[in-house]
Amino acid sequence: MPEPSPTPKRRGRLLRSGAALCVLLAVAGYLTVQYLTGGTGPGCEVVAAGRDGGSYEFTPEQAVNAATIAAVGTGRGMPERAVTIALATALQESDLRNLDHGDRDSLGLFQQRPSQGWGTAKEIMDPAYSAGVFYRHLDKVDGYQRLPVTVAAQRVQRSGFPEAYARHEPDAALLSAALTGRAAATLTCQGRPGISPTTGPDAVRAALVRDFGREVVQVAGAEAGGGRGASPAPTAPAAGAATDGRTVTLPVRTGSGDGRSTAERGWQLAHWAVANASALHIERVAYAGREWTAGVTEGEWRAVDGKNGDRSAGSAPTVRITTGR
Repeated sequence: MPEPSPTPKRRGRLLRSGAALCVLLAVAGYLTVQYLTGGTGPGCEVVAAGRDGGSYEFTPEQAVNAATIAAVGTGRGMPERAVTIALATALQESDLRNLDHGDRDSLGLFQQRPSQGWGTAKEIMDPAYSAGVFYRHLDKVDGYQRLPVTVAAQRVQRSGFPEAYARHEPDAALLSAALTGRAAATLTCQGRPGISPTTGPDAVRAALVRDFGREVVQVAGAEAGGGRGASPAPTAPAAGAATDGRTVTLPVRTGSGDGRSTAERGWQLAHWAVANASALHIERVAYAGREWTAGVTEGEWRAVDGKNGDRSAGSAPTVRITTGR
């Protein structure tokens, strides 16, 4: 004898239960992808100094690229205004994502075209290279620091929509203030605590070299892998980046001729580490009596006592970057 057909009320409950299960599975899948990839939704935030001048939320992917753009700019001795222009340009051209496609043969963060002499496709897809070639062209624009962002960016990009750069200036200004180190403790990310076979102190040091150049870790014989080309020798001796198996300790030295203070250099390195936290499984960053910890809901820099190693043996201030266990 066949089973009785479900009543309309029961069918409704079954449909609602099935729909709820599908939603739960979709959310679980989404969260899994976010955890494995570092996230494509907001996971980072930069705020104005004083916390009363606005904020900008962005993704871990965008954070890594923004930190690279800022590091390459300051490494070339470019002022903060140049970094703001570069970040506003990349926000408009690619939303700070390293795109492998675009209009015609446009590629990368700045949508540069191999056919127009910006470099090979492989070079343009290297964020450090593409940022460097952007700054090289920007530096040739007379008086670019006094020009509106739209004008300065357009002199480099030759975009069909030059006015579009202006709408990104507020967010770019917040990012550049943090990522050049002028605005202390203003950039946070949620991060991803834990370990990965492709991360650790060696990966952190290689990424530092990629963005800042070899001298950031290889001073007085310190070792590091990777790089973005030859870098000028430091003007003052210093201990190199050291590691205890989990923590990379960076003595903060300026001597680069860019006019920035030691504190600004230190906050640039500290914010760089936080921006790369998801990609490199960085768990903790300490500098100048403040500490950021991955996974903390608020994600703010908290004050800590003097037992966190903010000074190296030579009394130079240090940035301490601790990776997962």
